[in-house]
Amino acid sequence: MARLGELSYVHGASSTPLLGETIFQNLQGTAGRFGDREALVVAHQDRRFTYCELVEACEMIARGLLARGVRRGDRVGIWSPNRYEWVITQYATAAMGAILVNINPAYRTSELEYVLNQSGITFLILAAGFRQADYRAMLAEVKGRCPQLREALVLEDGWEALQRDGAKTSLDALRELEGSLQFDDPINIQYTSGTTGFPKGATLTHHNILNNGFFIGETLHYTEKDRVCIPVPFYHCFGMVLGNLACTTHGATMVIPAEAYEPVAVMETVQKERCTSLYGVPTMFIGELEHPRFKEMDFSSLRTGIMAGSPCPVEVMKKVQTAMHIPEMTIAYGMTETSPVSTQCATDDPLEKRVSTVGRVHPHVEIKIVDPATGAVVRRGTSGELCSRGYIVMLGYWNNPEATRLAIDPGRWMHTGDLATMDELGYINIVGRIKDMIIRGGENIYPREVEEFLYGHPAVADVQVIGVPSEKYGEEVMAWIKLREGGAASGEDLAAWCKGKIASYKIPRHWKFVDSFPMTVTGKVQKFKMREVAVEELGLEKAAGVKTA
Repeated sequence: MARLGELSYVHGASSTPLLGETIFQNLQGTAGRFGDREALVVAHQDRRFTYCELVEACEMIARGLLARGVRRGDRVGIWSPNRYEWVITQYATAAMGAILVNINPAYRTSELEYVLNQSGITFLILAAGFRQADYRAMLAEVKGRCPQLREALVLEDGWEALQRDGAKTSLDALRELEGSLQFDDPINIQYTSGTTGFPKGATLTHHNILNNGFFIGETLHYTEKDRVCIPVPFYHCFGMVLGNLACTTHGATMVIPAEAYEPVAVMETVQKERCTSLYGVPTMFIGELEHPRFKEMDFSSLRTGIMAGSPCPVEVMKKVQTAMHIPEMTIAYGMTETSPVSTQCATDDPLEKRVSTVGRVHPHVEIKIVDPATGAVVRRGTSGELCSRGYIVMLGYWNNPEATRLAIDPGRWMHTGDLATMDELGYINIVGRIKDMIIRGGENIYPREVEEFLYGHPAVADVQVIGVPSEKYGEEVMAWIKLREGGAASGEDLAAWCKGKIASYKIPRHWKFVDSFPMTVTGKVQKFKMREVAVEELGLEKAAGVKTA
């Protein structure tokens, strides 16, 4: 029988206690310590707030919501790209106990209607539009089918009126309400983009996301002197927890470069605002490193940051640490349902561990890796499903007990669906998704392994590997390749380069050269969409229709 140290189980014991307060109580405490320091800088709107000004602005909007009839526990939706009003709404709803429902800026009418009704949003705050999307028109189209939606406020038209209404509501009434809130109250619903079916609303508490933000900031050694460039979207945990809450728990400055990711805006903002930390998903960092203007920019102020959201290529991580001058860059891993981060590299971890693993377990969190078939904890070094437990685990999926039961077992372990290994020192390596794993003629192939290998080719800028149907083998390997500017390679070239270096069954049979991959707004590659395209383009409908046990 394996001894405990040989099993893939770890507990993030910590001498730093969890925070037992609400989000707004914590923000007020930070303002008490660092009131005159900059809390929020929004480059594209030319707005700046000190911590004292931020607290005042949030309380005014909280009072405005109370004046409009919003009560504790009501769902307030926000449908907008990254703007200063998003940040204020995040903390204002926390101050008065409403549940903020994050709506993906990429959603269209069917998804909007679904989220409005599924979460029971009564008050919606929305931008007039974003890029080519007219939010006003889309809302008008679905509003009649959303009976619980009482009021919608367009930022460009109604924000000042909401502030004026706030001035009519007494601060004492808000303070009394603030004092009645509990840190285990639900405060946020985030819809996770499933590969099939409708999104599910992960329901998170003050305790979930405040503590996760705090311990992320602790891991990065944030102080009031840090300025954090946040190009990732607020509607996602990466923006509002790793970004905003990691900053406000430490008195650091949130720096927002643009409404949505733009590589030049990110690089210019880092330079102008002398940012010390930079966030992004791997595709964002690739976009900056490969940009023609990259060499013009001054990154010397940077110290640390986080790469997360999807598997991080080792070569990209190395370039970020050297060419981008981010020696303490870390990788974080998690999921919306776990607030989101459960593992992260330390800034002083050995370089090899920081570029090739997702770090070790976060404080106050437990992780085990289990055999997906039996649920038994596997030995160290053996692949299995990663499960996490602790303060990070969501309350459940909003109004969806069946989905909650499938995700969280009776022991309160969250089953991630990710395949991982744990080494003897507790470092975690993500080797794939249970659903992403390719089984070719009985051989298990992890796309991540093939992707990492192909990144080593000098002509390859980015790569995604998927399984496509095969009548002979069940599945075949396919690689979608984005070439470097000026790089040249064919599928035959790349296959020849692989020969003799990786097992022949892992070498992609199909190759597709693209300028971009189908993505979610957060930069997650949608492999299920790639599979759909591949089936159609390669004429694999017959193979796709083969039923399996």
